[in-house]
Amino acid sequence: MVGFIWWLVLLWNVFTVLAYGWDKWRSTRQGGRVPERALLWMLFTTGWPGAWLAMAWFRHKTVKQPFRRYAMVWTAVNPFWLLVWWSWPRDLVGV
Repeated sequence: MVGFIWWLVLLWNVFTVLAYGWDKWRSTRQGGRVPERALLWMLFTTGWPGAWLAMAWFRHKTVKQPFRRYAMVWTAVNPFWLLVWWSWPRDLVGV
């Protein structure tokens, strides 16, 4: 079960990278963009590794400070950390 959840997290991160890339591509074409709220929601729902990777790769949302601040906060309080704790081997933590 834990392995399946990790696969879902991986797929979600791939989707997040693609969404950030699409938004960057559309920003250069003056087309319809992905709302910032949706990008932040993807980041919060365990997609933060993909979001930060995409921001670095595409140089996207790197200057806009309110977005970056929200991204940092949502990364820190992410449910991903509960998933890590839940799937961590118990004999390594002494529980």
